[in-house]
Amino acid sequence: MKALKIVLLIFLAINLSCKDEPVVDTSQEETSISTFYLIRHAEKNRNNPDDSDPELNQKGLGRAMHWAEILADTELNAIYSTDYNRTAMTAAPTSVKQNIDVQYYDPSTIDIAQFKSDNLNSNVLIVGHSNTTPEFVNKLIDEQKYFDIDDSENGTLFIVKIINGISSVEKLIFNCNCPD
Repeated sequence: MKALKIVLLIFLAINLSCKDEPVVDTSQEETSISTFYLIRHAEKNRNNPDDSDPELNQKGLGRAMHWAEILADTELNAIYSTDYNRTAMTAAPTSVKQNIDVQYYDPSTIDIAQFKSDNLNSNVLIVGHSNTTPEFVNKLIDEQKYFDIDDSENGTLFIVKIINGISSVEKLIFNCNCPD
């Protein structure tokens, strides 16, 4: 009987030690992080109501430089702007400061999936308008969350982070004490 117990214990010990251990994959999946900074163009010159493509006014030029300072510590990989004077002029100081050429986009024809893919793992500045900027944010986060920016508001910054396909967004307002 004692011999049977010993054989049984040995059998159990061998059986337990030979069980397949679950294989744990220690290689980490690569994390993808894309960050999009979306702003509306700075204050435009409103002297000529018939001008559909005005430049920035003095306060707008100051705000454009202010955006470049705000984004100075953010290493951008790309800068996009609609093809209008006011948006290009808003993007220009950041473009110069970070030595990045501005790429022009058409918000009405943008393929958002391709845009996300092209800018995967990048920090991107996008300059648009009071209607196109919140619309672009909504496309990036795949949700109808934001609406047109008030025409008098030029200091809104949306920060959209997409981490492994999951998006989050912050909306900040920056005041600019720039001279008129």
